[in-house]
Amino acid sequence: MKITEIRELSATDLRERLDAERANLDQLKMNHAISPLEDSSKIKKARKNIARMLTVLSQLENQNK
Repeated sequence: MKITEIRELSATDLRERLDAERANLDQLKMNHAISPLEDSSKIKKARKNIARMLTVLSQLENQNK
């Protein structure tokens, strides 16, 4: 997900997507532990997406204060 797409989301949508992305990351890690993934960079991309979402969410919360 690109940062422009993330910034367009509302705070509640962003929290829902964040939960879904965290679940996806957990699933990727579990699958990778059982048998190596063909593209292990998916784990790194998922972590970066989570970090982007958390950054935008904290910016939104700081704006609302």
